Amino acid sequence: MCGLAGYIDLGGGEADDATLRAMASAIAHRGPDGEGIWREGNVGLAHRRLAIIDLSDAASQPMHSADGRYVLVFNGMIYNFRELRGELQALGHCFHSRTDSEVLLYALIHWGPQALNRLNGMFAFALWDRQTRRLLLGRDRYGIKPLYYCRQGSLFAFASEQKAMLAIPRLARRLDKKALLEYFTFQNLFTDRTLLEDISVLPAGHYAELDMGGADSRLELTRYWDFHFREPAREASP
Repeated sequence: MCGLAGYIDLGGGEADDATLRAMASAIAHRGPDGEGIWREGNVGLAHRRLAIIDLSDAASQPMHSADGRYVLVFNGMIYNFRELRGELQALGHCFHSRTDSEVLLYALIHWGPQALNRLNGMFAFALWDRQTRRLLLGRDRYGIKPLYYCRQGSLFAFASEQKAMLAIPRLARRLDKKALLEYFTFQNLFTDRTLLEDISVLPAGHYAELDMGGADSRLELTRYWDFHFREPAREASP
């Protein structure tokens, strides 16, 4: 288990180390083996690491592509990363670690969001493209790994746990009364709401894109996977 967090000041204000470290500290229990912070302009990413596959520093996060264009923070495990690594090497990509995080990074670079259909695993991630200024968030098919996001005024934030976003001083804490009613009615939340207003959960089997390169920084959600129920092609034998 690892933890990821980050935020973007949509108004253009600088991301700061203190806020990012506070976000990382809030989820320190998710990753006792290391902390990583990266920021550039109004964008900041934070990560808490639980080292499992590759214990070396080469597997530390935030992880950068070789050309420096992409930055990844990732929580989870890609079970078929060795097969994908071989396929990506055949396509010309070089790897500097033995971790599945780097395989995910180059899979997303090469195939874009379509890479999600190739993944066998449990995952939540955030990928920042420094060139196009585009953020990609993704979550596994069954939502095993958590990922929350928040849009409040000129602030956009995301994290493995809500408490990481609550570490941002400017984020207002307000109870979502509709979500509370939903919880009292069903003893659960079945929508993407949380008990905090403006904080939502990224649904399982979805990815989200935030384009900062244009005039409108709107978040677009896309379902990449869903259940398909169908009758069997032939009747079962008695």
